[in-house]
Amino acid sequence: MPNTNVTCKNCENKFDASFEYCPHCGQKSNDKLTVGVLFRNTIKNYFSVDARFFKSFFPLLFKPGYLPTKFIEGKRLLYLHPAQLYLFSSIIFFFFFSFKVSKQEQQIRESVKSEKTLQQTIDSIKTYNTNDSLAAATVIDKLKKNQDKTGLKDEELAKLDSIIRGRNYNGDDFMTFGFNESKVDSLIAISAPDSLITKEMGQSKNAGYFNKKVYAQVLKLYKDNGSLASILHSFYDTIPIALFFLLPIFAFILKLLFYNKGPFAYHLVFGFYYFSYLFSTFIILMLVSFIWPSFSGYIQFLIVLSTFIYLCLAAIKFYKQGWFLSFIKCSLATFIYFVIVIPITIGILSTFAFLFY
Repeated sequence: MPNTNVTCKNCENKFDASFEYCPHCGQKSNDKLTVGVLFRNTIKNYFSVDARFFKSFFPLLFKPGYLPTKFIEGKRLLYLHPAQLYLFSSIIFFFFFSFKVSKQEQQIRESVKSEKTLQQTIDSIKTYNTNDSLAAATVIDKLKKNQDKTGLKDEELAKLDSIIRGRNYNGDDFMTFGFNESKVDSLIAISAPDSLITKEMGQSKNAGYFNKKVYAQVLKLYKDNGSLASILHSFYDTIPIALFFLLPIFAFILKLLFYNKGPFAYHLVFGFYYFSYLFSTFIILMLVSFIWPSFSGYIQFLIVLSTFIYLCLAAIKFYKQGWFLSFIKCSLATFIYFVIVIPITIGILSTFAFLFY
């Protein structure tokens, strides 16, 4: 009989040509590379949206501690791998979160533009300060007609009306950088060197590197109305990476609190599943808020609070300890991680985003 064996292009082992898949590595025997195949393989390899996802998703939400318990017991193919589930849920979360970030960035840009326009308008009319009601009404009317161009809000127009009519206003409600903005604007208008401008802003003659960097960034922020939104964007971009590296810290805290309850890898598995649950919960909250914008903030707060109850229930099942000990240890873990570790990390990321955006 003729030899009907073929060689697998992946593992280079021989097998019968009638086989659709290689019995050694599982690769399809005749897998022609097309755009469709490439896309499907990407989805399959990185997201694996198959039956295991649905087998994992519902226990994740409604059976606290079930998935990590089954995983360490050896059921590692029936459900999604903890790191894989974490990656999948975090990607989906930050995908929807990006829409909220974009909206917030746009609001900041419009707000900064509005404040800047308002401040410049105030500076230009302070010398005007007329009691002529007809002239004042004319000015306000023109500003209202061009409200879409100036970006001024109704309450800001009301303040301008007060200034034009000669009423006292100290300007404290407006954005200020703490230096003489008129002089700085004049220097910027004549394209003065940044070193001269930052000196006018208050930078000392013998300022060090860090001090110079801060003043340079403040000047950049002052020149560009969209810089604040750019800083916010760069800050949000670092969060997914930071959370991935911070998760082992949460596992380490659990290891210290539940010291005799398995090796570090057990606590890491628990952490992956718990944060997958957090991301899934926040995804649902965001979807509800998109569909129902007036969704009660009180209900959202209760749902967020319930995530701590979920943590306690998951710890009771996974670590097999009583209510009281689990509550105390979960409270300590939550406090250390979310009240100490996360704020410190946010502070570092905020500084990094401001200095190097």
